[in-house]
Formats: sequence, structure tokens, C-alpha cells
Amino acid sequence: MILARNETAQDYLGIHPNLDEALRRITPEFLSGLGTDRVDIIPGEVWCTKFTYETIPDSESFFEAHEKFLDIHLMLSGCERVEIASPAALRQFDSKPENDFYAYHGEGAHKLVLAPGDFLVVWPDDAHKIKMMLDRPETVTKAVFKVKIH
Repeated sequence: MILARNETAQDYLGIHPNLDEALRRITPEFLSGLGTDRVDIIPGEVWCTKFTYETIPDSESFFEAHEKFLDIHLMLSGCERVEIASPAALRQFDSKPENDFYAYHGEGAHKLVLAPGDFLVVWPDDAHKIKMMLDRPETVTKAVFKVKIH
């Protein structure tokens, strides 16, 4: 897991070529130009989508993980709580290998709040429980990069 501010994204270049392609786009210019359509950066390897939704109670959220892709979550507006845990420490209840999606229930080992200007990189070993409200439901907008690393 990497939790950082947008302006430090370039500090993480060199870890993986596909990750570099996403990190180079964590700029005000790229983020302000995002619409609701998926933006393919490297087709099938790196893309970005912008989402707007209402945060939800913890009990309505669940952990998700991936095997081939990492995610980069960038908060554009609003705040949400996130928990991170190893998939091995959780109970799997759903999987869609064709979509690189695995769902889990359990307790988070790390708890954080994402606010505007923050980004979170979650690796395949970082199951992430997202969309959780702080004190009350809130509308959030965020960009999510999907980055193939395996």
C-alpha cells in the first residue's frame, strides 16, 4: 500500500512500467479533463475511470482484491474511510476471476481516510474496503486507475 499526496506521485516512478504510466497522469490537467467515460492509457493494461457516489455505512461495504491489477484511488472531492487487510486474513465470499475480482468479509488491519488530493495504491495483496462514510453519507468523486502488474 502507498498512501500519498498527488503532488508526490512522481516520487514513486520506477517500481513498474505500467504504474509509471498511471503516476505520470496524476496531474491537475489530466484529472480535470476526466469525464464519465473510461480513459484507456494502455489498452488492457492501464486505464482510468471517474466515479461519483454516496459513501455508505461500514456494514454495507466489503473488501475487494485483485490478482493481476493494482488500483490507484484518487480523491477528487469528498472524503471516505478505507480499510486494508491481507486477503489471507479475510473470508472470501465471491470471486470473478475473469474480471480479476475477489470479495471478502473480515476486519481491516489498517484504517485511513482519503481526502481530496490523496491517492492510495493498493497492490494485489492489499484487499481494500472502500466507500465508507465518516460521520454521515457524503457525495464523493474519485478517479481510479487500474494497472496491470502480473
